[in-house]
Amino acid sequence: MWLIILFLIAVIIILNIKIVPQATEYVIEFLGKYKTTWSAGLHIKIPLLEKIAKKITLKEQVLDSPPQPVITKDNVTMQIDTVIYYAIYDAKLYAYGAVNPISALSNLAATTLRNLVGELELDGTLTSRDTINVKMTEILDEATDKWGIKVHRVELKNIIPPVEIQNAMEKQMKAERDRRETLLQAEGHKAAAITRAEGDKQAMILEAEGERDARIARAEGEAKAILLSKQAEADGLKALMEAGVDAKVLELKKYEALVNMSNGTAAKLIIPTDAVNTVTNNAIFTETTGLGDNVKNAPKPTKPVKKDECCD
Repeated sequence: MWLIILFLIAVIIILNIKIVPQATEYVIEFLGKYKTTWSAGLHIKIPLLEKIAKKITLKEQVLDSPPQPVITKDNVTMQIDTVIYYAIYDAKLYAYGAVNPISALSNLAATTLRNLVGELELDGTLTSRDTINVKMTEILDEATDKWGIKVHRVELKNIIPPVEIQNAMEKQMKAERDRRETLLQAEGHKAAAITRAEGDKQAMILEAEGERDARIARAEGEAKAILLSKQAEADGLKALMEAGVDAKVLELKKYEALVNMSNGTAAKLIIPTDAVNTVTNNAIFTETTGLGDNVKNAPKPTKPVKKDECCD
């Protein structure tokens, strides 16, 4: 009999030994009243007097709300769905704070989203995701503190405007892309025209500079040649003067120059009267230049060789 009683006691004890997993808490009630919260580890429950009222996980959870209609400030109805990341930090508050805390959180997120989007126009709603996310996180986190829930983050997953708004937005986007393309093409043509004009200008400048340098070089060469020629004439005259040449020799040099000028077959010389008088006075002119002499370098007649009679 005692063995049976001991066996029953052992079975009851074994059945009331509870092991709480990691990141989990059990809410324990004693005679229907909250008694304690079991954390991870080994625990023994008093049979018939204690019961596990709720098993609560402390891990972060995700609440994916379905799309819901939201009206903007400019009376555009859109479908928006949200994703809420939350975690339970107090098992007692979560167990006794609300009848269904997750449903309450979902409804609170829906009403908060309607309030925030109702203050914005369509364009502001589409471009203010981050602002809406931050405000919703702050509002939900503050409201769910009494439920033992910590809201870590709220994200707008999809924002779906009406079909006609989508078509208008697509047309607007296409027009904006066309405008940007036209602007880019115009800027490209403008840049190309400027580049070509700059190139033509640079080429003209370089060509003008080259022509200027060539003219300067030619002028310098001609000036140098004239200078050298005049210097040579001056040196020649100086040499003649230093050699003690008289006026007759100078006149002879003038006639030599005239002979050189008449070296062609069709050359004609017009000699002034004073030059002719000078030629007449200077017999050396005819002997040196041969002017007026029709036969140049005529061979002299040879005398016949007499035969030597004695030797022949």
